[in-house]
Amino acid sequence: MSIHAFTMLLAGIGIPVLAALNARLGGHLGSPVAAAVILFCVALSAAVIVLFSTDARPIAKAVTAPKYLFLAGLFVAFYILSITFVAPVIGVGKAVFFVLIGQLISAAVVDHFGLFGARMSPITLSRAGGIVLMAAGVWLAQR
Repeated sequence: MSIHAFTMLLAGIGIPVLAALNARLGGHLGSPVAAAVILFCVALSAAVIVLFSTDARPIAKAVTAPKYLFLAGLFVAFYILSITFVAPVIGVGKAVFFVLIGQLISAAVVDHFGLFGARMSPITLSRAGGIVLMAAGVWLAQR
C-alpha cells in the first residue's frame, strides 16, 4: 500500500471518530454549532502549526488564487455542522453511510468531467458497476 493510500485510509478511519466525538461534544455543550466552532479552532491551530513547521511562504499566493477555490471551506463547514447535528439523531454509522454514498457519486462526477483541475477518469461501465458495488457494500454494512 502506498503512503498516499495509507494516509487516505487513516483519514477515512478518522471521519466516523470525528463525527462521534463532535456529536458528543455538541451534546455536552448543548450546542452543535459551538462544538463545530471549537473543532474548527482546534483544526486551524493544528494546520497553522504544520504550515509554520514546514514552509509558510506559499500562503502568500492565496491572494491571487481564484476566489471560487475558497468555497471548499464552506463544504467543510457544511459537513462538520451537518454531521454534528445529524449523527446524534440517526447514529454515526447511518450518517457516515450517506456521506460515503455522496462521496462516491461526487467523486465519480468530478473525475468524469475533470472538474476543478482533477485528473480526468471517465465513468465506464465497469467503473459504474464498481461504484454500485461499493454503495451496495456500504448499504449492507449498515443494515
